Amino acid sequence: MVAGNKLIVRSKKRVSKIARQKLTLRDELWAGLDISQLWDREKSDGWLSVPRAMPLLLQIMDSLSKGKPVSSTYLELWCRTYDDAFIIANKEREMAFFSGFTGERAVRTWSSRMRILKSLGFIDIKEGPSGPISYVLLLNPYHVVRAHYEAGHVNEAFFNSLRQRVIEIGADDLDTIPTIKKKEK
Repeated sequence: MVAGNKLIVRSKKRVSKIARQKLTLRDELWAGLDISQLWDREKSDGWLSVPRAMPLLLQIMDSLSKGKPVSSTYLELWCRTYDDAFIIANKEREMAFFSGFTGERAVRTWSSRMRILKSLGFIDIKEGPSGPISYVLLLNPYHVVRAHYEAGHVNEAFFNSLRQRVIEIGADDLDTIPTIKKKEK
């Protein structure tokens, strides 16, 4: 990753040293901890890869969606992937429920949020046997947020916070910018 003019190199040795230090501190703070009470992703199913900046990315998505929060819908989609960025959306009622929508208008509200996510460029949707939303592709949220920032849709405080976070975590996804139309004034 390049930050300014400096090349940042993260080695596995350094990461494992940090991990060892954190485990040592955890074990000191919670002496006698029964580690079987903790979720171990290497021993349990049900885990997926999530960007470490996801909480901030979700806030930015909601700020872009003009009063119709999309973050719970996006996170629900993300949780249905198997690190392939692809979802077969054949359970719309269930997906609406898991996104936080209930009642008579649950599916309609979920569909509306899906269309907003598509219009913002976070996902793409294809028709199929389950209707207009049968297949979903998750696009790299860092790239989408960067493009919205360049187009004037994301405020500087949010974007600078994201810049700081990607430097902290060693991500380089903000380096590529897809094209998004500028806001008309």
